[in-house]
Formats: sequence, C-alpha cells, structure tokens
Amino acid sequence: MPFYGEQSVGRIPIVGVGPSLEEGRWPARAVVGEAVPIWATIFREGHDAEGATVVVTRPDGKRDVLPMPCTDWGNSLYEAAWIPKLEGHHTFHVEAWSDPYSTWAHAAEVKVRAGVDVQLMLDDGVTVLARALKEVRRTAAGKALLTAAIETLNDHSLDPEVRLAPAISDDVADELTARPLREWVTPSAVYPLLIQREKALISAWYEIFPRSEGARYVKKTGEWRSGTFATAAKRLPGIADMGFDVVYLTPIHPIGDTHRKGRNNSLKAEPGDPGSPYAIGSAEGGHDAIHTDLGTMRSFKTFVARARELGLEVALDLALQCSPDHPWVTEHPEWFTTRTDGTIAYAENPPKKYQDIYPLNFDNDPEGIYQAVRDVVQVWIDAGVTLFRVDNPHTKPLTFWERLLTDIARRHPEVIFLSEAFTRPAMMHTLARIGFHQSYTYFTWRQSATEMGEYLEEVSDRESSFYMRPNFWPTTHDILTSDMQAGGAPLFKARAVLAATGSPSYGIYTGYEFVENVPRPGVEEQIDNEKYEYKPRDWAAADRYGVQDVLTRLNSARARHVALRRLRGLTLHSSSNSDILCFSRHVPAAESPTGKADTVIVAVSLDPHVVRDAIITLDMAALGLTDDARMVVDDALTDATYTWGKEFYVRFDPAVTMAHVAGVRGL
Repeated sequence: MPFYGEQSVGRIPIVGVGPSLEEGRWPARAVVGEAVPIWATIFREGHDAEGATVVVTRPDGKRDVLPMPCTDWGNSLYEAAWIPKLEGHHTFHVEAWSDPYSTWAHAAEVKVRAGVDVQLMLDDGVTVLARALKEVRRTAAGKALLTAAIETLNDHSLDPEVRLAPAISDDVADELTARPLREWVTPSAVYPLLIQREKALISAWYEIFPRSEGARYVKKTGEWRSGTFATAAKRLPGIADMGFDVVYLTPIHPIGDTHRKGRNNSLKAEPGDPGSPYAIGSAEGGHDAIHTDLGTMRSFKTFVARARELGLEVALDLALQCSPDHPWVTEHPEWFTTRTDGTIAYAENPPKKYQDIYPLNFDNDPEGIYQAVRDVVQVWIDAGVTLFRVDNPHTKPLTFWERLLTDIARRHPEVIFLSEAFTRPAMMHTLARIGFHQSYTYFTWRQSATEMGEYLEEVSDRESSFYMRPNFWPTTHDILTSDMQAGGAPLFKARAVLAATGSPSYGIYTGYEFVENVPRPGVEEQIDNEKYEYKPRDWAAADRYGVQDVLTRLNSARARHVALRRLRGLTLHSSSNSDILCFSRHVPAAESPTGKADTVIVAVSLDPHVVRDAIITLDMAALGLTDDARMVVDDALTDATYTWGKEFYVRFDPAVTMAHVAGVRGL
C-alpha cells in the first residue's frame, strides 16, 4: 500500500475544510439547535466518483455521521448541515473516499444505453452491489432492496435496460448515499467545534440604571433619593411583558468622590450629584461591593430571583477601571500608570477625558490583576449573574481576556460575555475569536439603506458567523447618532426593526420608548446623560409614541420565527427606492429545529420625514421558491395580511408605519 506522509494531501484530497478558525487555532462556535454548515473541497484524479462524510464527535464520545453531498460539482464543494443537541466541546473531521457504486452507475447507464460492454457493465454491477451488501451494515429494508436489484441484474430474460433500472434507481442510490460502499477512505485533520447554550446567539437585552428606577426628588431637602434594587424590581414585569429576556445593569458598585463628575460630564459635581457609576470604588469597597444606596448583596440576589421568575436573566457591566478612591489604588498602586510628575494617569478617549477614572495597567503585575478580576467575576456569578457586558475590552491585553474567558467557560459554561468594543475590525474580530460570545458592532453608524444592507451582509457572512455574533443597539447611554437626533419616533421605530430583525441579539437602552433624542451640544450623546444624574421616567406614559408597542411586537415575532433567531440565511432584495431596504431571513426545513422552513421578509424605510414607496423584487430562489410562486404573508407590526409574488409594492408613511416584518405562511 502506498505511503502518504504528513505532508501529503491524501489519496482523495481534502482542502478548504470549514468552519475553522485559522486551521483550528480556536474552535468555531455554534449554539444548540443552530444548524452548522460543514464544508470541504474534495476532488480526485481521473473520472472515478468520490464521496464524502462528516463525522462529529460529541462530548459524550458518541459520533454523528452525516452524508456530505456535493453542492457545487464545478468547484468540488461538498457540504452538510449538522444540528447540535448537546453543549460542550465537539470535534469534527471530513472523510473523503472513492465511490465504486456511483462510478459504476454512471458508466453503466451510459454504456448500456449505447450498447457498449453491456454484459460486462451488468456483471460489474452485481459485483459492486454484492460488496455493498457484504461490507456495509444495512437495515432489513436496505438488504432487500439491494438483493432485488442484484437478482434483476442477473435475470438474462429481461432487456438490458430493464435489468439495469432497479440498480440505478433513486431508492438504491439513496440507500448507498446513506450507507455508502467506500474505498481509499481519506480523513481530514480534526477541527474543534464549541457548542454553547442558545442565549450566546439569541438574546434581547434591556438596559437600565438601577438607581434611576424609583429615584425621587425630595422637595423638603432639595436632594435626590436613589432608587434601589427593590424599586428597580418593580420595573421588571414591564420589561418582561415587552418580551425582553436579559435585563442589563450598569455598574452597581460604590462611586468615588475624587474628581466626581457633575451633570452632563461637568468637572464639578454639585452636592447630591451621584457621579458616574463607571468611576468605580470608594471607601465602601470596589468591584466586588454594592453601592449602599442600591441595597445589599441580599437585596441584589432578591432582584435576580425576581428577574428569573419573569423569564429574565441578569447581565452586569464589567468595567475594569477604578476611581481614585478605589481600594486597589492604595493597596496596589503598581496596578496603575504613574506619570513623570508622580500622578496616576486618568482615562482619556480624545477628545473625551475621564478625570474620575484610573485605567488599570496590566503590564505591571498581570498575575495579581488577573487573580483580582477573576475573584470579582466569581462574586457576581455566585450572586446569579449569567451575562457580563464588558466595557472597553479592547483597551486591555488580549492575553488577559483569552485566559479569563477560557477559565470561566471551563467552570461556568453558561456565563456569556458581550464585548463593548467600537474599534478597528481586527481587534473586534480577534476579541470574538478568543472567546467573547457577542460583540457590539458598527450598526449604530450605518445610517443609509445601502450602508445598512452591506453591513447586514457583512455580519451574516458565513466565515465570521462562526465566532463573531453581533448585538445591535440603536442607541446606548453613550451614543446618540445624528440620524437618531433628527429622526423622531419614526426613526426610533425603524431602527428598532432593523436591530431586532438584523441580528439574533439586540439591545435597547431604557427610555428608548420615550424617544429621548436631544443631544448634548457637540457630542453624540443625550443631554442630561443618565451616567451623571438620576433619571426617573413615567412608565405609565411609555407608549405615547408607539415605540413600546413596536418593541413588543418585534420580540413576539422573534419568538415565533426561527428565521429571526439565526445569523446566517440573510438575503438582500432589490428595491426601486434607495431609501427603502428589503432583506429576508430564511431557514430551510433541513436546518430548522422544528423540521419546517421559516421565512421572514423585512422592508424598512430609513427616511423618517417623507412618505416613501418602492417596488421590491425578491430573489425567489433564495427563499426556496419558483419565480411564479405566490405567498401569503402576515405583518407582525400591523397584523395586516398580504399576498406577494416576485415583485410587490410597499409604501411607508412615517406617521403610520416605517416597516413590514412579514412572516411567510406555510413554507
């Protein structure tokens, strides 16, 4: 037998295997129930047929073996879709092989019809099918099928084409596809695949400042009284009723007094100004402590328990920075950067300056900082936190994050980390590769229909979708883009539609329902920013603009449609109006956990000021439909029903509606 060494491509070459992150340096990732496409380029010399199988080894040691059909013969592309059922570390490899049956079946069909080598071809068929019976384990039905085909091949009383017909029938071909006869089996390298819980891909976040929920102004003293975990818990039913499943809390720790910021980031705090919760640490404690105004660890755990009762998980901000009053500053001054004048360097993001915050210097005592942060994270995991929104991870060493995320994943695989990094793509993508489950994106700054369409295609790309899961936010407590400042309620609704349907995970900053869109002059953030003051809201009037109703309807649609809970499967469609974007999300039946196909068509106007209309032309093949097909769709935003074909008309009046989120019936 010839020797094929480690540098060989193998007897049946296999190249371009995926999904793979840098040839297995990091595991590709998916979640339970999400179809995982596995692909490879496979070819061989000559004209003999090759075949392929993918073998997935599960954490329990069992193997899932799937046929890997050729989906693009010209490019030698083989592909299969595997739906995971277990969380944990899996591996997969591809096996390519010579296919004696397909080689014979093709030659026999051609030659027998042409009257060439007829008996030889029929005899060869008996040999191949006899081997398939003997060498491969089969069901009783499979054995009977092949035995009958052999008997017919041997029946000399019949016409040759009649003798051949059962052996090359679809039933026999299907049997030998499911349980093939294989020669020269060649395995690929083994690739890691990490399957995580569904929340890693699919989540609807709702952000609150706990201190604002229940805060009140006391006229008698002229001071504000902070909200508490108990008053914030009263907001939870409203959040759950809208269909959100994650309540995200900005930092809940003690806040420093030194250089405390006043309202609107003023350098001077007035008496009673609460300061930024991101200036973490005081004499009361640091990252493992709770601000006394909010309550105690016991009351925090009660808040978490109430959230769980309502179907909400609690996410906490993990902001690795300190106020000048943080215990770490005096206990570990080496953890910070000391300037030539002897002072500790405060945080800057020019032109922004954060005099109330000292960034950690991870180079001075990396082990000490790591252990301290690891202990902090464990405190909150023990308290019931299952998700962390990590503030500015791109300003910390990637080696630190890789170690921390690996450690947490090993001990607490249920815990999810969201990367809040708006920076260069290389950094954002590498943060995702090394373990962050979800990532903030540039979604907020994609303001035209063309830009948005291109970006949706980019984040849904098959290669990056196995590690970088986007989380779309129309606004945050730090970001209020120029279009949101000017677009009013219509654009708030449109951007909510894009966030909730453009990504399986998205988030809303509290107050979005009230269309809070007045900027602080000169910056892309709200006036009277909640980071620097209490901001109670009248939730009884929350739906005055109709935004709350849109959010509720969107979350309901996401719960009904598996297509809106997947990242891949997005297709852009043609619109005759450059201000109207149309895209679909489609999950074929074979890739759906329900076994049924699901399609949602989204059309959105990005012009909040003028009535816009368009003719939409669908790529019907992408939806698994013929060009002449008609479909009934139900609009989740209006409850209207339409019958659409390849082309249909849309009209959006900002005073009425800005979008269709149309589920296709009966695919």
